[in-house]
Amino acid sequence: MTLNRRDFLGAAAATSVLAGLGLTRATAAEPLNIALITPSPIADVGWSRSLATGLEEVNKELGGALKLTFIDKINEGPDADRIMEKAVADGNKIVIAGSFGYMNGAMQLARRHPDVAVLHASGFKTLPNFSNFTARNYEGTYLMGMAAASVTKSKKLGVVGAFPIPELLASNSAFALGAQAIDPTIEVSVVWVNSWFDPAKEQDSAKALIAQGCDVVFSNAQDTPSVVALCEKEGVYTFNLNSTMKKYAPTKYLGVVLTDWAPYFKREIDAKIAGTFEGTANWLGIKDGVIKCVDWSADLSAEIVEKIKAAEAAIADGSHPPFAGPVIKDDGTELAAAGTNMTDEQLWPMDWQVKGIVTPLPK
Repeated sequence: MTLNRRDFLGAAAATSVLAGLGLTRATAAEPLNIALITPSPIADVGWSRSLATGLEEVNKELGGALKLTFIDKINEGPDADRIMEKAVADGNKIVIAGSFGYMNGAMQLARRHPDVAVLHASGFKTLPNFSNFTARNYEGTYLMGMAAASVTKSKKLGVVGAFPIPELLASNSAFALGAQAIDPTIEVSVVWVNSWFDPAKEQDSAKALIAQGCDVVFSNAQDTPSVVALCEKEGVYTFNLNSTMKKYAPTKYLGVVLTDWAPYFKREIDAKIAGTFEGTANWLGIKDGVIKCVDWSADLSAEIVEKIKAAEAAIADGSHPPFAGPVIKDDGTELAAAGTNMTDEQLWPMDWQVKGIVTPLPK
């Protein structure tokens, strides 16, 4: 069931009336109630869709033992805090806060309701009943960078980014590093839209990058196919995160860095059912089955496909992660020497970008 703010508050009020009349079902007969709150619409593609799909897959696996409530288009801040509190009042024992900006409110929710498991998308904090989860999207964007380098003619790649937060910065830098592994002369330009959902601004940003000569554009965390569709129209290769958008670019789709949240959600739901849930930090990638690069373009040569497969295997087994040295910042500072790898502790708080990204970071 997918609700917006008004629908959800109305449903919650109705539930409270029924409870007062003694009309709720016996607890033992009820399924496990889970609420997912997202900042953008749960449509057919994008981040919110990938979260919803992950839960739906787990529910299938568990034979429909879950009662899922999806509440979308919820702004970060006080509005989200009220919605999460209503979700708990409505009987949800797992609340999934699907945005970085929900973190502080979700933490307070977890403190007020120690019997509720809270899963927060991204972030860096934990509590006994509060976990965070982030995808190592940068592992996939490194591979996409290799593919982009093999098809670009201008040697200029572009990124339309949602917000300059660490995980998106890591995706951009890994994209550049993957491209430079094929051609060290490649440059990457970035436009930040400062929104998770703004189709018009996203398309304008993609147009600006194409006007600068970028002939491959990465749609980094857009919850709409606006960038992908525009690139198809303009004859420019494109790829995106989270869920496939191939139908919006049938001839110019380079591929997708897919996020499959079902394995992670299944683990956490099983733990809640068993009474063993513990708050943990989870940064999940290719080896965890969460990051998958699929829908590769048929325009890629057999040679580059073999190189990508070898790089994917090396990332999965840890022998050559995307941020293997040498890693040089855009100001020339060496962050990791040859023969060393950057640690998670160095990557988590990323507020920098690698050499080759020519657009300065916002101040």
